Amino acid sequence: MNFTRWSARLPGTQRRAAARTDRGSVPAARGEYEQQLESLPEDVPALEDFSVREVVGRLPGLVALVYGPEHRIAYVNDAYAAAFGPRPAGATVADTCPEAEELGLLPLMDQVLRSGKPRTVKSRRTRDGGSYTVTCLPVDTPHHEAGGVLVHAADVTDHAEAAERLRASERRHRETAVTLQRSLLPQELEQPDDLRIAATYQPGGTDAAVGGDWYDVITLGAGRTALVIGDVMGRGVRAAAVMGQLRTAVRAYARLDLPPHEVLQLLDGLAAEIDASQIATCVYAVHDPNEGKLVYASAGHLPILVRDEDGTVRRAEDPTGPPLGTGGWLHASGSIDLPPGSTAVLYTDGLVERRREDIDEGVAALERALAGATGAPQVVCDRLLRSLGVTAEHDDDVAVLVMQHPSRTGPDAELFHNAALELLGGVEAAPRARAFASGVLSSWRFPVELRDLGVLATSELVANSLQHGTPPMRLRLRRTDRRLIIEVTDGDDHLPRRRRAESEDESGRGISIIATIASSWGSRRTPGGGKAVWCEFALPDAP
Repeated sequence: MNFTRWSARLPGTQRRAAARTDRGSVPAARGEYEQQLESLPEDVPALEDFSVREVVGRLPGLVALVYGPEHRIAYVNDAYAAAFGPRPAGATVADTCPEAEELGLLPLMDQVLRSGKPRTVKSRRTRDGGSYTVTCLPVDTPHHEAGGVLVHAADVTDHAEAAERLRASERRHRETAVTLQRSLLPQELEQPDDLRIAATYQPGGTDAAVGGDWYDVITLGAGRTALVIGDVMGRGVRAAAVMGQLRTAVRAYARLDLPPHEVLQLLDGLAAEIDASQIATCVYAVHDPNEGKLVYASAGHLPILVRDEDGTVRRAEDPTGPPLGTGGWLHASGSIDLPPGSTAVLYTDGLVERRREDIDEGVAALERALAGATGAPQVVCDRLLRSLGVTAEHDDDVAVLVMQHPSRTGPDAELFHNAALELLGGVEAAPRARAFASGVLSSWRFPVELRDLGVLATSELVANSLQHGTPPMRLRLRRTDRRLIIEVTDGDDHLPRRRRAESEDESGRGISIIATIASSWGSRRTPGGGKAVWCEFALPDAP
């Protein structure tokens, strides 16, 4: 085949044949390029002087030349023949080149012939496992008006395999981070007597690295419950590991039964020690069924939302401090009412944050979704995710914690009772407290054995408060469907501790007796000064 009749439209390539036909008769209107050719020495060779077949044949890239609308083969170089086998001249690509179909070249060559523009496809794989990047360029031929196509294929198998190994490594890394993340989250949420709670965690899609979103529910005793949700900034195993340390620390600090802002103050210092480069946001909240409120502190986190029974949604706006790990800030606690029938939602920014959209718009969208979200807590979680458009391919981690304070009526309400007595006077306060406890426990139809234990625990707690505490003093009895709770508060902030009493000691046995007969006991400082000492008894046949 005579290659001088073919001309590829390669970028930067100019046809020079016309300029060399008659150097002495170039019209004055010819362009600057032809004028430069005029000045070349006579011994400069033209493109036609080179053996194009030999050059193309030695190219490491795979080259094929086809012509006409049927894409008949004009030439394939040695590299092409070595890769796919020799191809007979004049045969159609569709009949003799199965690799063209595997690489999707037939429609590509049709496009090139129609548009006269080059087309490229990257990293196409053949059945034998090879990967090629293919460029199809239009070429002109005087014998075929439809023209032809120059096919150039570069073998990128090594690059494709390296990219696949990298993707596989990233998948393994992501799976490791997801596994670590899920293992560090609570496998089963604690379910307090007075609340119904559900949570959902969804990692980002395959193109999003796993972050450090987390949540937890911690029962504090005496019917109180702590809820926490947080987000460690960053991605991958490192963020998940920091999250795990913070979650463990929160559980430890929660056992101290500190106010929410003091828990965040301790977390702030710990976060800086764990990794000064890692910043985390967090909300720590405590629900007390006797108060009907959610007391919380926030370290740079998004506001808690509360939906009332009538569908009204409220935000817990202030106070909010900087994220954990920044240091130098005194956190403060706030509160928001949580009446019966209300639902509180804690969440991370992955639920409401969208690119090119202010995050307040996302929070407002969540408020609208929550206003119409009814049903059990898990149902509410799922509805919020759907309403906010969170799918399996979401670009960020999402954690949602839903807490409901149910409104109880009928037989269910009969399982929950409260009774309180102000402890006034001196030595007569103890017998009055015992009589009050005996009457209340009898009215609640407790078994005799449990009633006697409750009266004994009341006597010891009141005696301890009378001896070591200061007014005002108060006795509170509470029963749920699972337990009896006895609590005494006074104005002294010195917390009792259990110690071994010697045989000659006249005091020190009260807390030991409480710890022996009760299922659990504890103490905490109360807001505004003072303390509360409590104990719990599990009810027989409790669900």
